[in-house]
Amino acid sequence: MISTKHPALPRMATFLAFCTSLVACSGSSNNPETVPEPQLQPLAITATTPTDGGTGVLNTVTVSATFDQPVNPATLGGGNFSVRCPADADAFGSVAYDAATRTAKFIGVSAAPTNDPQSQVAEPLPANTTCVATVSTGVRAVSGATLASNRAWSFSTVPDAAFLEQGKNTFRFETFGDESQWSDALRMHEVIGAAVDPTTALSVGLKVDSEALPAEVVSGIVDGSISLTSPDTTVALIKLNAVVGVKGTVEQRGGRDVLTRVGITCALCHSTVDNSFAPGIGKRLDGWPNRDLNPGAIIALSPALNAEQKAVYSSWGAGKYDPRFNLDGMNGPQVISPAFGLQGIHKVTATGDGDNLAYWNRYVGVTQMGGHGNFTDGRLGSTGVSVTNGNDDQVSSRLAALQAYQLSIPAPAAPIGSFDGAAAERGRTLFTGVAGCASCHSGPEFTDANERLHDPSEVASEPEAQGVPSYASRTATGKYRSAPLKGVWQHPPYFHNGSAATLEDVVRMYNTKNSLDLTEAEIADLAQYLKSL
Repeated sequence: MISTKHPALPRMATFLAFCTSLVACSGSSNNPETVPEPQLQPLAITATTPTDGGTGVLNTVTVSATFDQPVNPATLGGGNFSVRCPADADAFGSVAYDAATRTAKFIGVSAAPTNDPQSQVAEPLPANTTCVATVSTGVRAVSGATLASNRAWSFSTVPDAAFLEQGKNTFRFETFGDESQWSDALRMHEVIGAAVDPTTALSVGLKVDSEALPAEVVSGIVDGSISLTSPDTTVALIKLNAVVGVKGTVEQRGGRDVLTRVGITCALCHSTVDNSFAPGIGKRLDGWPNRDLNPGAIIALSPALNAEQKAVYSSWGAGKYDPRFNLDGMNGPQVISPAFGLQGIHKVTATGDGDNLAYWNRYVGVTQMGGHGNFTDGRLGSTGVSVTNGNDDQVSSRLAALQAYQLSIPAPAAPIGSFDGAAAERGRTLFTGVAGCASCHSGPEFTDANERLHDPSEVASEPEAQGVPSYASRTATGKYRSAPLKGVWQHPPYFHNGSAATLEDVVRMYNTKNSLDLTEAEIADLAQYLKSL
């Protein structure tokens, strides 16, 4: 078969190729042109609270940042928004985001809480400090946009005096309605009115606030015209709000003052006086543990208790109280703890229960004092604990101011001349060196409580005395914290159970437990250092 080419075919092929190229460039739906993605507008902060460089900022301020576009809340955590007071301190808190206003707020509660939300009460910022707030480029908008760079602003704080005054009044005078327990159930008002004169009250460690005494009462005590062996005088002192930690209702009946109801406050156990007027009478020292107080002996006076209960309470002794006995029935009293020097420490109890001081205030206010409210913690005991008193919560609304006041109380400095300076310096070298104390008692507050807790096997205060249950086993954590050491000179005996009478005994017990091979001279030097803190 013979084939021939038509002379027009080459020209046709060229034309078809040209047309094909036109179609390819036409942007038709069959072969769309690639369009570049639009550039994201960078995320920006439009306002901060406080403003950068702010001074005189109340330490109860809520630190916040407002953004120009919606933010992905999940990106605000993980340290991407932090507040540090001062700048080199560890950050503590969590972030809440309000989508409606595009505002992130830094709040002083744990970002990883271990206790129920009811006890998550924001801590105030440290006062008289320069704080630095930082929002990092890790924060992302919903669109995916980020900040062009980290944004930081600083401000200086002052105490919120009105809030602290509210907290001080709660600490000193608020019963949370616990008269239901101390009067209605235990009938302590009857005992006090009939049998507790000032001499007896002072003998069991109750204290009298000399600044609450009118001049004529002071004169009467001095010249003996006011009897210290009459219960009527005790009632008169309670009427004046002069008995530390005791709040009463006094009514006129038959021409005389009668104590009709009585309750207790936080100050009963966690305040004492400076004895400036007489032993047991003086100016208040809030936050100082009252190691003279014998709570068990006082409770045992109740006519509502049976002999077995009275025997347990009477066994505790001065300066000790068992905050679990009424819940688990075990008897293992603990020393009354100081409530000073707690700013920046979030595990405030001996066993680190709770994430802040408000947790323990709620626990004590409801389960121990008998205040009206609820405390719940599923970690306690074999089935958890939930206690509700009354139907009018008188605890929750007061926790924030109470916590703020307690956190404002500094640890007392060691009195001049109370320690040997040269020995203390040698002891400091031992503390940070061969004795190994600083491995746990670290940082500005001499505790690692914010980072970790310790197994009972690590501490020198366990095992407990024969027949006494492990206190850690009765708590939410089952562990112990390293006690902060500022002001440790003030509150012997030591350890949670008072098993060391002196600071020298503390060192000896750890010397034995940890095989430190310290000499008696080194033990004495280390104790002098502890007394200087």
